[in-house]
Amino acid sequence: MAENYDLIVLGSGPGGYVAAIRAAQLGLKTAIVERENLGGICLNWGCIPTKALLRSAEIYHYMQHAGDYGLAAEKINADIAAVVKRSRGVAKQLNQGVTHLMKKNKIAVHMGEGRLTGRGKLSVTKDGKTEELTAKNIILATGARARDLPGTPADGKRVWTYRHAMTPPEMPTKLLVIGSGAIGIEFASFYNDMGAEVTVVEMMDRIVPVEDADVSAFLEKALKKQGMTILTGAGVSDIKVTDKGVSAKLKDKAGKETAAEFSHMIVAIGIVPNTADIGLKELGVAVDDRGFLKTDEMCRTNVEGLWAIGDITAPPWLAHKASHEGVIAAEAIAGKHPHAMDPRNIPGCTYCHPQIASVGLTEAKAKEAGYEVKVGMFPFIGNGKAIALGEAEGFTKTIFDAKTGELLGAHMIGAEVTEMIQGYTIGKTLETTEAELMHTVFPHPTISESMHESVLAAYGRALHI
Repeated sequence: MAENYDLIVLGSGPGGYVAAIRAAQLGLKTAIVERENLGGICLNWGCIPTKALLRSAEIYHYMQHAGDYGLAAEKINADIAAVVKRSRGVAKQLNQGVTHLMKKNKIAVHMGEGRLTGRGKLSVTKDGKTEELTAKNIILATGARARDLPGTPADGKRVWTYRHAMTPPEMPTKLLVIGSGAIGIEFASFYNDMGAEVTVVEMMDRIVPVEDADVSAFLEKALKKQGMTILTGAGVSDIKVTDKGVSAKLKDKAGKETAAEFSHMIVAIGIVPNTADIGLKELGVAVDDRGFLKTDEMCRTNVEGLWAIGDITAPPWLAHKASHEGVIAAEAIAGKHPHAMDPRNIPGCTYCHPQIASVGLTEAKAKEAGYEVKVGMFPFIGNGKAIALGEAEGFTKTIFDAKTGELLGAHMIGAEVTEMIQGYTIGKTLETTEAELMHTVFPHPTISESMHESVLAAYGRALHI
């Protein structure tokens, strides 16, 4: 006999487990299916444990620069095994937290490989045993995996994806990072701070290419100052992997090729949706030309009763976007008529050193969309708290519609900006204009005052520069 539910969620990452919790809160009999670890990639192998690694690297960086703060530290060293152990401990704690939330909300957990076997039907296989589940509605939240470099698959020894980079068999000495999106830059920043000699290769004309051009330029300058080699508009060819390392030819934007040797290589060139062998083709589920599922504003697929959220759908591929979609889908299934999510109000964060945070349109995208814009920038060197912290590197940039005063976008680089971007995200969600932001009182002394000054600067009213 198949077990019957109101809702089955396939995948327990930040989209899946949040969808299950919200559905349970709304009175739906809910089950969640997970093949590996509750919490999915984000909690176990992605967002959270990487931040634990980066925190260790940040502290190590400060220890090495103790003299800048009038302090002295001797015999400083890094134990990569201990750093990784701490990161894994953080992941374990969060996994246990999700397990507790499932029990608290009376959500049935089925561990194993899930596969759609028909409309409203899903089989779960583990250790050669299969159980059948049925539900009127099923949410697919299976996430994505790292894309391999063609011809050079990751082996976990010399060629790594993000997952290998989180539990390295040894500390790299010379590291090649291919791709400068959030994942590539975060690991480049981590290993650079930990003492590796890092080279980043990006095929686009600038690093972190989805960010505002001013942010990209500032970050490139900052990373080069830290000792990284950054190649943009560049390519990699003739990659050869041996037991001792990786050799490759690097082509710069001028077309000049240089042979180089590395101890390890991280491939961060994008993701592939986890949609293989879960029964999509048999049900006729619509996908785009890259294999990502097509959904409407409520996360419905073209198959009745089948929903999809997170990294198996359209970008941006962010954990918080997946969580919000999980809530939308659960509420829609429960008949609560939720608001659709506006992609322009989804913030993005990159936890390199310095940090990056943004929401909304870049200056270039705003102009491409036909807006006449007012742009304000305020450097952290004009902010008292940033100077006191010894973190005066960075700026805040805001973009407004010159005709209506609508906040179109905000872009920040510097210390703790990932904690501040939510102020602008709330402003965009509330459809604020420059007037409300100008009239908001920001606490002093805080780095957040740079947000206020940036708004003022867009209208020629900045006070501290």
